[in-house]
Amino acid sequence: MKKVEIESFVKSFLIFFISQTLLSSALFFMEYKKEVKVLDETLFSEMRICSFDLVCPKYEIDFAPLDSEKLYKLYKSQQRLSTYFSIPGSNENALEIYLPQEKYQAQLERLMSEVIVNFFFVMLLFLVLSILFAIYTLSPLKNALHLTEEFIKDILHDFNTPLSTMRLNASMLKEEIGENKKLLRIENSVQNILNLQSNLKSYLSNHEAQKRQFYLDTFIEERVALLESSYKNIEFVVNVPKVSLYANSEALQRVVDNILSNAAKYSKSRALVEILYDKSSLEIRDNGKGIKNPERVFERFYKEQDRGIGIGLHIVKKLCSELGIKISLKSKVGEGTSFFLDLKLLLEEKRS
Repeated sequence: MKKVEIESFVKSFLIFFISQTLLSSALFFMEYKKEVKVLDETLFSEMRICSFDLVCPKYEIDFAPLDSEKLYKLYKSQQRLSTYFSIPGSNENALEIYLPQEKYQAQLERLMSEVIVNFFFVMLLFLVLSILFAIYTLSPLKNALHLTEEFIKDILHDFNTPLSTMRLNASMLKEEIGENKKLLRIENSVQNILNLQSNLKSYLSNHEAQKRQFYLDTFIEERVALLESSYKNIEFVVNVPKVSLYANSEALQRVVDNILSNAAKYSKSRALVEILYDKSSLEIRDNGKGIKNPERVFERFYKEQDRGIGIGLHIVKKLCSELGIKISLKSKVGEGTSFFLDLKLLLEEKRS
């Protein structure tokens, strides 16, 4: 299941199970109180019968000063459960029949054990029902997500033909009329669409099922090599050791490519982009324009430059969440930006 499906399943399960648990707890508590009351009434009836023949090995018998207000009532204290009865022909003493507290407590504990056992079986039933309820409520969401993803994949696939036509015609026009600013803008726009297409395809992929083991240094060098040919005025410095990772390399590629291309696009004329690694953290640092509102860069459609549509870093954030990477950044206008990727979980999951 996808992360959003797992979250939906867990929330549906917890809402149903917790609500049923609270309701059942209240009902069982009231039932326990009712059973205690029934027990007290039963004990009082037995004491009353005992007062006639005094044959009651279960209870203790004693005498107490006569108090007409205490007669024929059940009293509870820390020492005993007792009832007082009148003695025919006596105006000074009353008959006290009582049950020691330890015996009374033993009956309460037995009663509580029965209630707890019943409560456990009911909770087991609610657990099964909660799982079935969560699966049932998840089905419409799962179907809707599947249809949405299939629709997006079809749209992305249909992009290929018009984009290829645009690129081919732009190349033919460039051969006819030479370099042109308008053609350059068309090529950049087409490239932006291709980058967005790649980001969306990567985001829709099943990252859990496509994990593999690879080395970070080789991976970074390959990504930098592809950018160096397009940004000849930028010096790329790579200082990454040979670290083994276990993850979806295509998703991580989209993350790194987005950050590196942003660092290159928004750099100064003679810029430096550094890729460093220290204590499971990968840092991509540039000395470019910087970001005015770094806390907003991962918001959808937020951008501080004219180029782009402001969705690249939003997808980067989502991909990092899917991969288990903590991403953060520091930036200062006019000095540059540093992105930090915490790869600890990818190191911990590496396979032999």
